[in-house]
Amino acid sequence: MVIIIKLKKSIVIFLAVGFLIGSGLGVYFWNSAKEGSIAVMDESSNDMLVLKVQEMFDDRNSALLGEDRSLLKSLYDGEIRYSLWAYEHELKKMRYLHKWSDKQGVDFTGINSEIVVRRASKKDDGYSLNLLVSTEYKYVYQDLLSTPNSFRIGTYHSLDLMPRDERWVITREWYKDPFADSLELDQVKNQEIKDLILAGEPKDLSELNQRRREAVDYVERYSGAASLPEYEFQYNPEYRNYNPLGGDCANFASQMLHEGGGFPKDGTWRYERGAGSRAWVNAHAFNQYMIYSGRASRIARGGYEQVLEASYKLLPGDYIAYEKGGTVDHISVVTGMDSKGYALVNSHNVDRHRVPWDLGWSDQSIKFWLVRVHY
Repeated sequence: MVIIIKLKKSIVIFLAVGFLIGSGLGVYFWNSAKEGSIAVMDESSNDMLVLKVQEMFDDRNSALLGEDRSLLKSLYDGEIRYSLWAYEHELKKMRYLHKWSDKQGVDFTGINSEIVVRRASKKDDGYSLNLLVSTEYKYVYQDLLSTPNSFRIGTYHSLDLMPRDERWVITREWYKDPFADSLELDQVKNQEIKDLILAGEPKDLSELNQRRREAVDYVERYSGAASLPEYEFQYNPEYRNYNPLGGDCANFASQMLHEGGGFPKDGTWRYERGAGSRAWVNAHAFNQYMIYSGRASRIARGGYEQVLEASYKLLPGDYIAYEKGGTVDHISVVTGMDSKGYALVNSHNVDRHRVPWDLGWSDQSIKFWLVRVHY
């Protein structure tokens, strides 16, 4: 059963319980229900719950956009530690988004979420929920207000909603936040960086070769929770999802190169019988393989300020490797450029769709590998 409800800001899709089996969060709630701690709610509550969830996410997005701390705080119960932690995390995220926008020379103009309720169960006086949330962030450059830009981030949430007086609050929430590594940082304000970014111009991609175009088409389709709604927020079901085993980013990049870009498998880089080789699924091994095999070459490596100018050399179908402590632990695929020619990326874990390449990676300890793929 699939019920689609159109609301003023978004589309909420309510799915039957069986749809989610196989995801880590889905298994968590399935097991909780079997243990008897959560009773599956009746269908008469569905419409009310869907509307309430949408309203709360709309309010939270409005708070993040407008830096409205009082509105944000009203969505949580400060006397419950899990709720307080969730609030404090969103408060840090609010600060980071606005620090990043100042560095970038942009203004956010809208934040809107599309929600897939993958499981909803009655819990005490409230509800326990498992959600897929696809959030679109809209922005404009401060000297180019007439040209809109946008990106999408997909997240998977486990949360509890409980009644408090005449309102509902979030008493517990967990999700993997793509901004988590950057929430404590203060060094993103830099006028020279801002001036460089604002001096950027749109990039002409009309001469992009066909293999690159097909590679980008592939990752656009299978960006999971961050993909456009017409693609139903899915990964390619022909491949194993490695997120429960540590991450699916290299697997996704490998799929792009093989399925979209036409690179043949070999003895080192391969996927067969439902499993990928180390070079196929491990971010560090993938990056080493691509460079040492000659299928790719390094454009630049270094901290953000060291590679920023070089990042404008990237093309759709190239990739960026993110290194921490001497080990590459994430791969993002370049899929386009925004109105200032700033590179945008897609990835799995966390799911991203045309996101500015440094957003969520502002930690000074991170080294960026900008890599040209030879199609």
